Parts: sequence; structure tokens; C-alpha cells
Amino acid sequence: MEVSEKIDILSLDLPQLEFKMAELGEKKFRAKQIFQWLHVKKVFSFDDMTDISVQLRTKLKEFFCIKSLFIAKRLESCIDNTVKYLYRLPDGNYVETVLMEYHYGRSICISTQVGCKMGCSFCASAIAGFVRNLTPSEILMQIYMTEKDMGIKVSGVVLMGIGEPLDNYDNVVKFLRLVSDKNGNNLSLRHVSLSTCGIVPKIYELAEEKFGLTLSVSLHCADSDERSKIMPVNRVYSLDELMKACRFYIEKTGRRITFEYAVIDGVNVSEENAGKLVSLLRGMNCHVNIIPVNKVKERNYSSKKSSAESFAQYLSKRGLNATVRRTLGSDINAACGQLRRDTLKLEKTGGVNL
Repeated sequence: MEVSEKIDILSLDLPQLEFKMAELGEKKFRAKQIFQWLHVKKVFSFDDMTDISVQLRTKLKEFFCIKSLFIAKRLESCIDNTVKYLYRLPDGNYVETVLMEYHYGRSICISTQVGCKMGCSFCASAIAGFVRNLTPSEILMQIYMTEKDMGIKVSGVVLMGIGEPLDNYDNVVKFLRLVSDKNGNNLSLRHVSLSTCGIVPKIYELAEEKFGLTLSVSLHCADSDERSKIMPVNRVYSLDELMKACRFYIEKTGRRITFEYAVIDGVNVSEENAGKLVSLLRGMNCHVNIIPVNKVKERNYSSKKSSAESFAQYLSKRGLNATVRRTLGSDINAACGQLRRDTLKLEKTGGVNL
């Protein structure tokens, strides 16, 4: 096997790894051995694969690499044990990961892109600009590195960090297959939530996969014209198109959709806004997650917890399943995008030493 550069082994699924082992003249079972070292024992070095011969380990180091992330910053909340990581990628870019503690276990919020193209006006993720998609291994390593650092096993995964998962569709789907492989990490996709701002064609594709995950749709406004003002994606895929795709997803998968709604005072939190949301979602198998908007330095948006609670009560009284999302890590700015943005600013001015 000739390669111009080393292969990212953590991004290979088991059949691909079996093929590569055959190319190296190795027996098929070696692939499963290596796969389990990577995804069950979660080692970050070929030298740690102690039941594999030195000769094969030498081959692996010659042709493959295990891409590592580096902890640039780690912030731990004094309020609720939320832990926020700023991971530096091998190419020097940064992504954010947040570990959250619930009564049922630990859930991790991971990033899928370096930056974001979507340009939602209330979000910090796009401010520092879009750079590139993350590879399957870079998405996966956010989980494995965090588990190793904390000495825990996560019980749930949320693809709601920096980036739009469906804009990095192929790599995200590969990640989902890897993280749930029964020969490896074996995480049930019923414990995975994927958030999208509404890339309509990819919602149809995702429905056909029948993964069993929870689809979370960032709605934030029930009026198409108003939604376009705060979410540019709505100018490409209208609210009507998005709702059709969501109904198709529910019908195809049998899964309930969660609609995320960030309440912004003076923008989308009036009783009229709530009435439009009730009409829009009437009859759908869904849940509405009301979120007080995160404060972003560059944006003049704000919301009060009381506004979120009143909005949720209005929806519930009219038969729409709605709750206010618990705020986690408020003392460490755990909302996505802010730590990366601030770090890049400091680097440009020479004010950070990582």
C-alpha cells in the first residue's frame, strides 16, 4: 500500500480498516483488534496496542496516524459542574466542547465545524468566520479526549456546538456510524441529538438513514419574513419548506422532533409570536425547547428568564409541549462560540499564551 500522507485511522469504519489490513498483507481479524483498541480501550498511540506485534505496530505508524486534540483551555463551573473545553486541532484551529451533568449522567455537546457559515444574528459561532469542516475523527476525539480527561463515560451526545452538522453531512454521518458501532464505542443513537438551523435537503437525507436520533430544529421564529431577518438560512429554505421536511422526518422515522426557540426580547417573544408558533406546529409530534438567548458581546440581543417562562406557559396552555431549557455553565460562558472567538482575538493581539 502506497500513501503520500498518513491515513487518519480513527476516521475509518471497520470494513475500511479490514480492507487496509488486507492491503498490508495482514489477516482480517487484526482490523477488529485495532478497531477495539481505538474505540473501546480508546488509546491514542499505536505503542499502547500491546497484544499486537511490534512489526504490525511499526507498519501502523508508517501508514496511519491517530489525530489528537490538545486542551488549550479548560473551564469548570462552580455552579453546576459544567466543564467547557477549547480544543486545539493539529492544524492550529480551535473548536469548543461542553460536558454537562444531569441526574441521568453526563452529556457532551460537540462541534462539527471550525466556525459556521449560517450567520444567525444571535449566535457567536459565526463571528470568527468559517474555516473548514471537521473530520469524523476530530468530531469523535472531542468525546474520547473529554472522557479521558474527566475519567468518565458520557451517556449522551449533542451535536449542537460550533458549526451546522448538516452542512458537514458526510463526515457527521460517518461519525454517527463510528460512535454507535457495536464493535467499538457502541453508543445508542437514541442518546444522540443533532441540531440544525434547517438545511432542508439534508433533513430528507437524514430521515432515510433512520438512525433513531433526536432531530433538533433551530426555529426561533414562526413567521417566515421575520425568521429571515435573524436566520439567513430561511432565505434559502423557507419556513414552509422546512415544515414539510420536518413532517416527512417524523413520518419516516417515527421520532419526535424538538424545536429550539431562543427567546429574544423585542424580537420574537410576544403573545402574537407565541400564537403563530402554536398554529405552525399544531398536530405535529414535537416538543418546543425555550431558550433564553445567550449574551454575545457583538450582538445587542437579550432576554429575561421570566420572558422564557411566560412564553412556555402560553404554549403549554394551548396544548403545545414546551419547556424552558435549564441554563448550564453560566459562570464560564458555556454557550458555543464565545471561548473560540475570545481566544482568536487575544492571539491576534498577542495577548494569549497557550
